Amino acid sequence: MADLLTIENLGNLLMLCFLQAVLGFDNLLYISIESQRAPVAHQKAVRFWGIIIAVALRVVLLFVMIRLIDSLAEPFWVFNQPGLIEGGVNFATCVFILGGVFIIYTAVKEISHMLSVQHLDSDLDHKSGKSAAKVVMLIVLMNLIFSFDSVLSALAITDVFPILATAIILSGLAMLVLADGVTRFLEKNRMYEVLGLFILLIVGVVLLGEAGVAASHAMHDDALALKFFGHEVVPMSKTTFYFSVVVLFVVEIIQSGYARKLDAERSSGSAH
Repeated sequence: MADLLTIENLGNLLMLCFLQAVLGFDNLLYISIESQRAPVAHQKAVRFWGIIIAVALRVVLLFVMIRLIDSLAEPFWVFNQPGLIEGGVNFATCVFILGGVFIIYTAVKEISHMLSVQHLDSDLDHKSGKSAAKVVMLIVLMNLIFSFDSVLSALAITDVFPILATAIILSGLAMLVLADGVTRFLEKNRMYEVLGLFILLIVGVVLLGEAGVAASHAMHDDALALKFFGHEVVPMSKTTFYFSVVVLFVVEIIQSGYARKLDAERSSGSAH
């Protein structure tokens, strides 16, 4: 125990907690939006158990990855058609591609649903959507996909399992505290739910970008980076992602203020 309580390990723990907080934003947003697809009476329980099970499985995933990182990193297929497709595909590549496609599909489907609903308030009040068990399974599955990049990033900082597990558990507790608040905010400000879905759309694109370099980063070999028609798949940096999120929020705030101003002018005009 004394060996764990070193300055280096405590510093790594603080760094990992910060990393989990930064990388966990999109995960928390997905949980808040997806939980609203469950019956209203079960939504809080869905968020609670979805996060608890997902955090437990994330610790298991971390343990497995520490033991099997070399076998997971090895590409099981390498494309070698210059000018068409080049690069390696490993387990992480498949996870990122499947996760990215699923998140993009979910975001597009929910945006289409919002456009087709005639009465939004009625839709919110009577929404039954998916069963609670199905939503919990989706939250757990997507949490594991979201956690893949954070686990890999964490392993780059330290391979001390107790420190890594502690950071993951603390991030899970933070999600438990924040999830209900984020969901209540989205319910009271439904225009931000649309904003959240567009952010999820960007998250899906980010995951697809990560798939392009998953094998090359794992093997430290730039030749394994995926290339299509001679162009390398370049992942979006976290700085660019959060800049995009900030821009979307600013646009939404300005647009909402402008809409209120127009409504006030129309109301005053009709009164006269």
